[in-house]
Amino acid sequence: MQTYNELKAEYTRQVEMTEKALIRVQGQINRISLLRVMLFCMAVGGVILFWNKGWEMIAGALLLTLLPFFLLIRYHNRLYWHKEYLEKERETSLQERAALDNDFSTLDEGREYIDPSHLYTYDLDVFGPHSLFQCLNRTCTPLGKDLLASWLNLHLENKEEILLRQEAVKELAEKKAFRRHFRILGLMNKGKAADKEELLAWAQSPALFRNHKGYKGLPVMVALINIGCLGGVLGGIITGSQWAVLWFAIVLFSFLFTHKVSRVQAVYGKKLRILGTYARLLKVIDEEIFESVLLKGVKEKIGSDRKQATLAIQKLVKLMNELDQRNNYLMYTVLNGCFFWELWQIMRIEAWKDTYANELSDWLDAIGEVDALNSLGTFAYNHPEGYCYPVITTSVPFKLCGKGLGHPLMPHGQCVTNDIRMEQRPAFIIITGANMAGKSTYLRAIGINYLLACIGCPVYAGQMELYPAKLITSLRTTDSLNENESYFFAELKRLKLIIDKLKAGEQLFIILDEILKGTNSMDKQKGSFALIKQLMNLQANGIIATHDLLLGTLKDLFPQNIANYCFEADITGDELTFSYRLRPGVAQNMNACFLMKKMGIAVAD
Repeated sequence: MQTYNELKAEYTRQVEMTEKALIRVQGQINRISLLRVMLFCMAVGGVILFWNKGWEMIAGALLLTLLPFFLLIRYHNRLYWHKEYLEKERETSLQERAALDNDFSTLDEGREYIDPSHLYTYDLDVFGPHSLFQCLNRTCTPLGKDLLASWLNLHLENKEEILLRQEAVKELAEKKAFRRHFRILGLMNKGKAADKEELLAWAQSPALFRNHKGYKGLPVMVALINIGCLGGVLGGIITGSQWAVLWFAIVLFSFLFTHKVSRVQAVYGKKLRILGTYARLLKVIDEEIFESVLLKGVKEKIGSDRKQATLAIQKLVKLMNELDQRNNYLMYTVLNGCFFWELWQIMRIEAWKDTYANELSDWLDAIGEVDALNSLGTFAYNHPEGYCYPVITTSVPFKLCGKGLGHPLMPHGQCVTNDIRMEQRPAFIIITGANMAGKSTYLRAIGINYLLACIGCPVYAGQMELYPAKLITSLRTTDSLNENESYFFAELKRLKLIIDKLKAGEQLFIILDEILKGTNSMDKQKGSFALIKQLMNLQANGIIATHDLLLGTLKDLFPQNIANYCFEADITGDELTFSYRLRPGVAQNMNACFLMKKMGIAVAD
């Protein structure tokens, strides 16, 4: 197991090695560029020198200079691709090194997934700046990004599914070369969020040309007409001028299809070419050997023939690139006049669609799943110290036990860890404590680790065992001006939702911070007592943080099912200190008046 410092040193070495490789490649590019200029100048000089010495000499000079010139162009393009690859490799290594210090600023924060009404993601900072998503996300495709977000939005509740995900994450954590190569290839040609929907819409759309009886035989018919005209000219039956007139008529007739073909090319051309990137990613998946059940299942989505998906998509990209020849007006005119080439080419693309349309969705799903799993694998690889894979149990009504739990988004070495123990249903832990003592951080640490456990990730704990019930929180309820909804009413709606789900038989793990914050203290206390009693009667489990010390007396009503813990603020003389350690019992020290006096705000004795 690597330590934090060893991981940081590893990423630093990768950055240094990549930078050295970039210098070498840039030097090669410069030398090749200079050599190409020299060869071109030699070709021009050869033509001038041998101008009066016969075409054989000129052809020889051009062959000796332009042939290596064009070969160097291909080599030059490969060097540029390698340079771009190295630049992405350096970028990703720098990101990982920064992430070890909790700097996720260069990573996608998933702001578009923020939903204040969600059951838990808004309260737990799952999306947005410095969020769990930003910490986890190493996806390189919109397919993987959306899938990762969906996993966080709807965590697993089935033990077998969680264990299968864990197995895949463990395997990918050890495949660092595979993860890095996959991500770099995806980042080099990154698509857009709508790619999948638009590609599948194209795949399911009817063929405009191939299934049209009037269009289907036209390319063959035009080709036969031209062959017949050629034979007629050679046989003296018709003149070349007559053939030319007919040929131009065919070209003009072909323009009837141009608008429809242009529309298809404009709407789907770029989308279909992004499949070129996906073909590379599929090839990387093809060539990797997996042992986990989940990853083997992903490979099965690609097809029984391991190269089927890769070769099929490469064929489509080739067809699209050939269709782009219509932008060369001279070639476009000649080919259309010969055999309605444009129409023939679009029908070949439609034939590809008819053959592979039903499999395209599985191929895209396979890419997205590996991409999302790679993110979890990278997270696991980057967190060897203080992390473990939780034990998932369903043999008891409810269980959540953990030792040394910390918040994954807190800076390395600064997080104070605590324990939790809940082994029956119903059960609640009531947390009391002073301001800034650590109650809210503890609640979020529990919630984030619970979520990580239920998506198959390692958790920030020395050990952890849990029953995967549905997570629901009420920590950061907000008012809504658009819906003319008060803060208090918004909180009541969330509590009503919890009650309704429990009455419907759903098993929940509930995290609440300061119940009924939007009302007066007496009303709040009465309502809080009533709520907790109802939650207990509905067989719920959860944690509640509060400033109301009287809620600690609920333990007298439910001595076997409610536990009191606290975070204390220690006041010694004129100093206020926090241990951030969870202690048994109800809090004894409050710090509001002490802090007001320290800041010069008058407080009556």
